[in-house]
Amino acid sequence: MAEPALPANGAPRELAALDLGSNSFHLIVAQESGGHLQTLDKIREMVRLAEGLDDRQRLTATASHRALACLERFGQRLRHLRRENVRVVGTNALRKAHDSEAFIESAEQALGHRVEIISGREEARLIYLGVSHDLEDNHDRRLVIDIGGGSTELILGRHFQPEVMESLYIGCVAQSQQCFADGAITRRAFKTAINHCLRELEAVRSQYTESAWDVAIGASGTVLAAADVLAGLQNGEANGIRPAGVADLIDRLIEAKRLDQIDLPGLSPERRAVFPGGVAVLAAVIESLNIKFLEVSQGALREGLLQDLLGRVHHQDIRDATVRNLMDRYHVDAAHAKRVRDTALALLAQVAVSWRLQAAEQRLLLAWAADLHEIGMDIAHNQYHKHGGYLLAHMDMPGFSRLDQSQLGTLVRLHRRKFAVEDEALPMVKGAILRLTALLRLAVILHRSRSSDPLPHVAIEADGGQMVVTLFKEWLAKHPLTKLDLKEEARYLQASSLSLKVKAR
Repeated sequence: MAEPALPANGAPRELAALDLGSNSFHLIVAQESGGHLQTLDKIREMVRLAEGLDDRQRLTATASHRALACLERFGQRLRHLRRENVRVVGTNALRKAHDSEAFIESAEQALGHRVEIISGREEARLIYLGVSHDLEDNHDRRLVIDIGGGSTELILGRHFQPEVMESLYIGCVAQSQQCFADGAITRRAFKTAINHCLRELEAVRSQYTESAWDVAIGASGTVLAAADVLAGLQNGEANGIRPAGVADLIDRLIEAKRLDQIDLPGLSPERRAVFPGGVAVLAAVIESLNIKFLEVSQGALREGLLQDLLGRVHHQDIRDATVRNLMDRYHVDAAHAKRVRDTALALLAQVAVSWRLQAAEQRLLLAWAADLHEIGMDIAHNQYHKHGGYLLAHMDMPGFSRLDQSQLGTLVRLHRRKFAVEDEALPMVKGAILRLTALLRLAVILHRSRSSDPLPHVAIEADGGQMVVTLFKEWLAKHPLTKLDLKEEARYLQASSLSLKVKAR
């Protein structure tokens, strides 16, 4: 399917964010013009993906079919949008699922867009961004709490900048499954659920109780549902949640005795099954962090995704800032990295059409890999490419999905030395990633001397798996080590599906 036409300069464009949560899938579509967003559509379906994880953390067929049916419907709204204007992210349930690859492939087909799995801390960052844009930008230091289906995020920050972020494996679906699975609601079950959450919170509690914050804000399904119920019970007077209100909710749920007997104002029938578990998490968070009043925000992950997407559209990509911060933190030689980056991108420009490497994300990935290819040197020069690959694959990197980090780590891990067949990273090095790796390797070789002198023109042609690089004969004669490295590179590439031929002119 052809990409929709680009909007004219200044013309409104549609941006969309889809949150594949552990309990519900949330889609928001907004029109952007001049940096401002106006919501066009909000669609939510309760899918309960986390309920569909079996004892081996595999998605059941029933859960997959239910989720994909939802995504087929959402796909009708998204397919006509340009790829760079849509972000789809999976959270805790898909992070935990051991066999998510087939589901993600089917989800991408249903939506017509890429699905990213994000880390817990990246989820926390985006939640904070969404909540912050929902509120006035004041000088209050904020504690933001988001209770989802499979995880709970706690974020401390000021303005639009998060400072402390944690993601805990406690959520409304998980706690409901553990403590209310038989449908009975008892005080003992509540005590068990709350104590379990308190134990999880204990490890991070001091980070939040010892840090001064001015306002506590709750977001997402459980908090919004609890606030709606309390507003109904108090004739619309409540504008937030207090500890006494949560205690009242627990009493009323216990009085109901069973999940199917819950009858509370403002609580949708579809949320009944997971509401007691969510209230238990809420009670534990309020008790552990000594919260006297919890304000409620309509902003959450999906709104944060839209704001992040807006930054990318206007060339204010948080990922660029992340890369710059890592370069500073690990004392990367920025001048040398820029030379490698410029050469790698120049090589890419020559083969982009023949190798089908025309996507903006591929160009960005190669540029970031060049910027960070020496990040491992700050640990040790010996095997620094392995250190760098490991760091990039496993550290927290704001703005990056798990797949982005894995691919970036692979590019850095394999930017030099052998393509060892037994290397655990090699199986994923195929297609576009293999070709980007080859271009990065060539750029690093061409700048072996680390000289600031500009390179002569380097011509490269690619036909299938064959690369032909042409260099000036005089330059090669003056750089015998580079000439030797290129010859060795041709030998290294024999372990892959690529080949290299060097010509002199």
